[in-house]
Amino acid sequence: MTSSPTSRASRSPSPDGPRGDLFDPQCPTRRLLDRIGTKWTSMAVKVLAEASPEEVRFAELQRRMAGISQKMLSATLQGLARDGLVGRRVEPTVPPRVYYRLTPLGLTLEEPLAALREWAEAHMAEVDSANRRSERQQA
Repeated sequence: MTSSPTSRASRSPSPDGPRGDLFDPQCPTRRLLDRIGTKWTSMAVKVLAEASPEEVRFAELQRRMAGISQKMLSATLQGLARDGLVGRRVEPTVPPRVYYRLTPLGLTLEEPLAALREWAEAHMAEVDSANRRSERQQA
């Protein structure tokens, strides 16, 4: 007997309670995947993981993440901090110096995101080719 995707989840407890169920529309797993599945999150985690256990200043993160706006970086870091993946420290100077680092939980995210980044880099040419074929077929 095979189980459906929805019947498999929520059965294996984690240290903090039952696992989520991606196929349940009400499950917070979906919101978490929305947050960690962005290019900006992947880049921020990579930069912070490379610096770990040291901290990285906001301005340095922005410099290393070419193309990200101050507003988007701030929103990304706030979400990661809210989720317990990033720690934030503010030095009360004028202007304030703000530092970020991955928490132990955040460090566990680096390996799966690194695998996803590697896959994307290895297969980007194939995906681009498929997109061009699709665009030609639709034209």
